[in-house]
Amino acid sequence: MSRLIHIAIILFSLSAAYVLWLDQRVQSEFTGARWSLPARVYADPVELHVGQRLSLDRVEQLLIGSGYRKTPALVQAGDYRRVGTGIEFMRREFHYWDGIRDSRRLQIEVRNRAVAQILDLSAGQALPLVRIEPELIGKIFPGNYEDRILVGYHELPAALIRGLLAVEDRNYFNHYGIEPKSILRAALHNLMAGGLEQGGSTITQQLVKNFFLTRERTITRKVNEAIMALLLERRYSKQDILGAYVNEVYLGQQGQRSVHGFGAAAEFYFARPLDELRLEQLALLVGMVKGASWYNPRRHVERAQQRRNLVLDLMQQQGYIEAQEWRRARAQPLHLSARPRWVSGKYPAFLQLVKQQLSRDYAAADLRSKGLRIFTTLDTRRQNHIEQVLREQLPVLERNGPLDPGALQAASVFVETSSGAVLALAGGKDAQYVGFNRALQAQRPIGSLVKPFVYYTALTQPQRYSLASMLDDSDVSVTMADGSSWSPDNFDGRNHGRVSLPEAMARSYNKATVRLGRQLGEEQVAATLHKAGVDRDIKPFPALLLGALELTPLQVAQIYQTLANGGFLAPVNTIREVLDSRGEAVKRYGLEVRRALHAEPAYLSAYLMVQAVNHGTGRNLRRIIPERLPLAGKTGTSNDLRDSWFAGFGDDIVGVVWLGHDDNHPIGLTGASGALRLWGHMVKGQDLRRIELLPPPGVGALEEVKLPFAGACVSFPRLPYILGFKPELPTC
Repeated sequence: MSRLIHIAIILFSLSAAYVLWLDQRVQSEFTGARWSLPARVYADPVELHVGQRLSLDRVEQLLIGSGYRKTPALVQAGDYRRVGTGIEFMRREFHYWDGIRDSRRLQIEVRNRAVAQILDLSAGQALPLVRIEPELIGKIFPGNYEDRILVGYHELPAALIRGLLAVEDRNYFNHYGIEPKSILRAALHNLMAGGLEQGGSTITQQLVKNFFLTRERTITRKVNEAIMALLLERRYSKQDILGAYVNEVYLGQQGQRSVHGFGAAAEFYFARPLDELRLEQLALLVGMVKGASWYNPRRHVERAQQRRNLVLDLMQQQGYIEAQEWRRARAQPLHLSARPRWVSGKYPAFLQLVKQQLSRDYAAADLRSKGLRIFTTLDTRRQNHIEQVLREQLPVLERNGPLDPGALQAASVFVETSSGAVLALAGGKDAQYVGFNRALQAQRPIGSLVKPFVYYTALTQPQRYSLASMLDDSDVSVTMADGSSWSPDNFDGRNHGRVSLPEAMARSYNKATVRLGRQLGEEQVAATLHKAGVDRDIKPFPALLLGALELTPLQVAQIYQTLANGGFLAPVNTIREVLDSRGEAVKRYGLEVRRALHAEPAYLSAYLMVQAVNHGTGRNLRRIIPERLPLAGKTGTSNDLRDSWFAGFGDDIVGVVWLGHDDNHPIGLTGASGALRLWGHMVKGQDLRRIELLPPPGVGALEEVKLPFAGACVSFPRLPYILGFKPELPTC
């Protein structure tokens, strides 16, 4: 007898120790950060202000891009409708880096293609501007590829809770984690069936199975499930457990990405937040808990609808919904979105740069698991436009040139002049391609894009050079280090003799530029490029003066941003703010600007680039976008017509376009006949202010000067010069 007692004591002690171990596991794994949460990446929020040039259709497109739904009447946040010359919408509550914008009923009136009035209908007052929450453009997933949007218990729609109780566990708020009657009923069924077919699981047991255990169907797992369910109920409230359940449950799959929780499922199937779903939509998600693949509404419409209707039936039978509401919901179609609110490959080239810049401040694990909210600089309207231009114009260029159909590639970068913020970026002609990103990775010779920096270097010496200086555009031969000679030619194959400095720059004369650069010293030109933002070694050899320097389009955008910004370098960037999962600022990305180039010669160089558009190699812009002029720009062409470049800017935006073949074969296009045309179409119809060229304090102007230009005398009104070095004017 004593032996049996000892055995019983040992078994009891072992069982108690095992239960204590399970209890410790429940506490350690369930408390704190329960899940790895993907980072969510947003485009730049759109701010509309009175007087802004914008059509009513464009306002509607902005709302649709942010997930708004057109409805005959405004019922909830996320609804909009067109009313006469305006749009009314229920703005969602949204947590920005500078505070929370609450839900409001707003109206935007548009007249003569401009915002005429913004009304806050909730408060009955006019507003000077309104911010529309940004478009979700991508996510950075944890290693397990689980997509999840955490939703607190108090944020759950009441209909969702009632649906779960009706279908999954009607006695949830009355049991202690397990239902003995259900377990006995399932055990009897399994005994009759000769295997484990039913589980009799409560919501708590389902959470334990999904969160702590594997899906194996064994007696041991069922025992552990029951014990841990009891422990979970002992340690945590019903609200905590149900809140965890709705965030853990598996509800779908897209490729490698698994959709967990009702928050992510609402976005995935309906492109809307969970709190904006209607009864029939919530019932569909509740029905999918039983089997997300089996009841996948995108693959099995009829099966999913039958399951949804069963959920509605159970809710009506148990008194959770009225008969009228039940009939209305049952009669509705599924109302699925065509696709999730976001698409992972929507702007992959831009997202690649975002990740690259984030990696400087965050560990990869934090990016993939902390639920960060990343607000970027992307202007989706401009981005969509440049992608459309590439789709439409590249085939035109291929038809008109000696090109292999489909082989021509392109890249472009547009940045805000004052801040360096990247507004749009194309890494190739296929916007959805996730691979070689030419905007970031294609280092190609920049050709004549280097020339403004040669002329800038000259203009830093006002005692020697001014805009009225005359240069020699005649044959030049340079003896190289190995004893060979280098004799560059002009593109037109001619010498032009003595030419004015504006003509040499505007017409992109190689011989005059090389002679000038040799007088300055290649080392000085290389130093200028470094100051402007080139962050790699530059060999100061003679061919550098004609662009024998390989840069990416992004690097070109950086040096032209510095020049366009009056010599102030603002590092190109994609990130405005980063918030954690609670909405608190993690890191603020303030404006970083430093003086890199001298203001006066930078201004004079911009003036020269305006003349290149007015009278030189960029003059085709006058045909494409005459309404945008004046603008500053420079074409670039590498040897044998392998690369076609154009860099240009107005008063607020800098844009760079590159064309070429990935295998470096000639494309038969110059900067003027290729990249310039794309750049012009990318700017057409977009916001780009004409360049104003306000001189810095150290610059004066001659009222009107006539200079030799292409065999004629061309008038240059208010020709600028650096004070203290009034230029000697040539005879014209």
